[in-house]
Amino acid sequence: MEQTKKDVRQQFGQSAQSYVESKQHKDGNDLQKLVGMASITGKEELLDIATGGGHTANAFASRVRSVTALDLTKEMLAAAEKFIKGNGHHNVQFMEGDAEKLPFANETFDIVTCRIAPHHFPNIRDFLSEVNRVLKNNGQFLLDDNVAPEEKAFDEFYNTIEKIRDYSHFRAWKKSEWIQMLEDNGFEVGEWHRFEKVFIFEPWCNRMNLSDKEKEHLNSFILNASEEIKAKFAIKVENSRVVSFKGEAIVLKALKN
Repeated sequence: MEQTKKDVRQQFGQSAQSYVESKQHKDGNDLQKLVGMASITGKEELLDIATGGGHTANAFASRVRSVTALDLTKEMLAAAEKFIKGNGHHNVQFMEGDAEKLPFANETFDIVTCRIAPHHFPNIRDFLSEVNRVLKNNGQFLLDDNVAPEEKAFDEFYNTIEKIRDYSHFRAWKKSEWIQMLEDNGFEVGEWHRFEKVFIFEPWCNRMNLSDKEKEHLNSFILNASEEIKAKFAIKVENSRVVSFKGEAIVLKALKN
């Protein structure tokens, strides 16, 4: 499990700026939905876990009293700080830390957010337990992450291609697994939405700095998938090259019981 975290540091340390600039992370409709689901008065203390390029922290900074942007990777934090302060937000503090071992006292935050990151966490239940611990009673947990389809073959295909692309990928969970895990860890899911996501093959690979050989392997793996998988993921191919495919994400709001 510690190896996974070392992998995350290595992968995202070298990819920090590309995540700040990623259109999928910066402009996704899922981010607007996440912000819209929050109940905000302007007095909230918010924690953004695995802030990455800082897009979620940036989106909430003007709406709450303060934001703490936490990430495992110092290079990501530096890129996020440059991005967020460049947008004129000065109520955001940046902290290096582990999502599964949060460096905060019990019941510190009104809102905890985490977007497009938990599929890298090797101990997902520890993460959810920690979120529950640092949230105040009736605090809001706003989650947004890529998910795997419910059917086993589709689940295995999606997680396999993500692992081939990014060795720090641990698991994209199913929608049903998320709801089960949240309820098991003291949350009540009040609202959730499913989003389709189109992954453009070249930039999707380039964010992880794949070599031409690694891209070729991944391209071949996808081309050799069954017709059912190709249909499920709407895999688009031109001249024997994968152009794009569709995945999905879940965006949800859960309250601490």
